[in-house]
Amino acid sequence: MSAWLVSLEGTPAGSQVATLLALLAAMLHAIFGAMQKGRHDPWLMRGAIDINYAMIAAPFAFFVVPWPEPHMWPIFAGAFVIHTLYKVLQAMAYTRGAYTVVYPVVRGTGPLFAVIGAWLLFGEIFTLTQWFGVAVLLAGIFGLAVYNLIHVTLNRDTLNMALGLAVVTGLFVALYTTYDAYGIRATADPFTFLMWFFLIDGLFMPVLAARRWRAIPELLRPAVAPLMRRGVIGAVIAFFSFGSIMLATRLDKVGEAAVLRETSTVFAALIGWLVLKETVGPRRVVLMCLIALGAVIVQFGG
Repeated sequence: MSAWLVSLEGTPAGSQVATLLALLAAMLHAIFGAMQKGRHDPWLMRGAIDINYAMIAAPFAFFVVPWPEPHMWPIFAGAFVIHTLYKVLQAMAYTRGAYTVVYPVVRGTGPLFAVIGAWLLFGEIFTLTQWFGVAVLLAGIFGLAVYNLIHVTLNRDTLNMALGLAVVTGLFVALYTTYDAYGIRATADPFTFLMWFFLIDGLFMPVLAARRWRAIPELLRPAVAPLMRRGVIGAVIAFFSFGSIMLATRLDKVGEAAVLRETSTVFAALIGWLVLKETVGPRRVVLMCLIALGAVIVQFGG
């Protein structure tokens, strides 16, 4: 599998695979975000997910994939810091604002700065048509956020703080997208980066979640077994979601993959409507279509 993926780098076939991987990541990332915002406290849910994907990754990291090259350890350390800050900020935003407001702002801020980061780090240049596509996509994403902001009734008193945290979280989305792209390109075997990333990345949030769980009054604490079962599901989704976007950034342009992934906002709105029972009207449908149209323009305008 590794040799086949590496052979696709920089080829038309690799570009097609990268597109499919980015769209898969978009769908799965929306499901992942809804799980963190859903039934359980976002901090506890994230801790359950992380401990499970660390345990799943461990045997592959130690016994299956090639051992990381020496220069990879500082890269893993940087990824750990960036992702930990991202997850803390995201959990803080989710505890203060409605999912359909916070999520579009996070995902809308991310691709713009990811495109700029890809230009600075990898020398990627978007055409004028692609920049128009980015503008259309961002108009849809931020339009969706503004619409939700006007109509949402949940957590109104903490919504301004949630939006500020969402913007900062979006900056960290761009940072980890470009940094992870650099990391997965720095090792010979992409699965070495993926397995060790998930192992190392899963070490912090479970500790934070355990402390938060113990601080909850005993009668109000959620049962551990259902939380961990959802954590296993979330871990599997995370493997395919984050793994897909990381592989996409190795196979093709980082900026294009980052923009395509943000079609996750469309999936998030559908999840908010179908699962979380949040209202969706014709205006939001139009805005979701703008997001999808922007992604198409970016993909075919290169």
